[in-house]
Amino acid sequence: MTVTHDKFGRPIVVVTGMGVVTSLGAGKTDNWAKLTAGESGIRTITRFPIDGLKTTMAGTVDFVPVEPFSSTVLGEKLADLATEEAIAQAGIGRKGDFPGPLFLAVAPVELEWQPRQELARAIGANTAIDYDALLRVSGGGRFSQYHHRFLFGSVADHLADTFGTKGSPISLSTACASGASAIQLGVEAIRRGEADAALCVATDGSVNAEALIRFSLLSALSTQNDAPQTASKPFAKNRDGFVMAEGAGALVLESLEAATARGATILGVIAGCGELADNFHRTRSSPDGKPIIGCINKTLADAGIGVEQIDYINAHGTGTPENDKMEYLGISSMFGERASTIPVSSNKSMVGHTLSAAGAVEAIFSLLTLEHQRIPPTINYDVPDPAIPLDVVPNKARDARVTAVMSNSFGFGGQNASLILTREPV
Repeated sequence: MTVTHDKFGRPIVVVTGMGVVTSLGAGKTDNWAKLTAGESGIRTITRFPIDGLKTTMAGTVDFVPVEPFSSTVLGEKLADLATEEAIAQAGIGRKGDFPGPLFLAVAPVELEWQPRQELARAIGANTAIDYDALLRVSGGGRFSQYHHRFLFGSVADHLADTFGTKGSPISLSTACASGASAIQLGVEAIRRGEADAALCVATDGSVNAEALIRFSLLSALSTQNDAPQTASKPFAKNRDGFVMAEGAGALVLESLEAATARGATILGVIAGCGELADNFHRTRSSPDGKPIIGCINKTLADAGIGVEQIDYINAHGTGTPENDKMEYLGISSMFGERASTIPVSSNKSMVGHTLSAAGAVEAIFSLLTLEHQRIPPTINYDVPDPAIPLDVVPNKARDARVTAVMSNSFGFGGQNASLILTREPV
């Protein structure tokens, strides 16, 4: 008899469909080939003027046309592409009739600073957008689409209408942990018996001048602009910040019982989820590492496994001096002597930091690691940091036996989330 519940009596949650878009390309096949080849999707920005900006490169998704450009519209299109791929692979429901709820991780919605000339003239603005004037005219008529873009749930509403999800869609934003949080909400809904399937999507198209300036003011971004493809250096001694990027990831989750009943192909298992807030600082982690340690500990406990059963860690690995140091503290505290030997690599060295989408994008790459038994590298690792003695799978992918992966997402504001993904039920 097939076991459909875990040791805690909860329905086992499996993945039956995945879709991804990053700066490396659209779709799992293209992304995985380039990721394991150690290719970078980081490039000099051409979408808007970069004169005067401290950081002039990013992992932009310029191959998805958006005209006129809006970060929200791009995020929506990226979500569409990823979701179409995931649902097609899962073969679930009928077109426009997904049999479960939607959980969407999305960046907070804002319009870019610079208006199109047509809009500027219409609202009486000379250069920068006058937000008060915009709101006065955007309630209806010619500029109603701008009003729509002020609504935080607009992308979720679009996805729900397009793919026919059930119930009210949930939009969430937990900073850089958002993608993992969306997956956790889907897992919990299935475990509670509220749904047999859930659609978990995370998207972010936020590379614009305003976002670059804000992160620069926090001293969070790399300024190694001359060689964009080598700018993202997670865990290296000469790292100087993260590189902004765009992307989307979508996963179809189902109970093992429901997936088996319809003959679906099982791509992997979401064995454990954990989160723990850190109210120490809006960007910095607590110096004692307790929130990160607690997050990892809760995730292991939720999966019902020990650290010795984790074969690979897909690191948050942003490349900021602070984050990488704190992630090492968390890993070394939990994994002890194994911390220096367990493979720990960062996809962000190649795709950049996809912000709200990162947790889902990296969960998908973790599942592909389980499928192909190949660990993506951390590229640009030429100057090791003696203070972070990790096996970062430097510069070249590695074939390895992998049965369980921990994927970490540690966001600004202390919003920490981790996932444990396995090939088979624990």
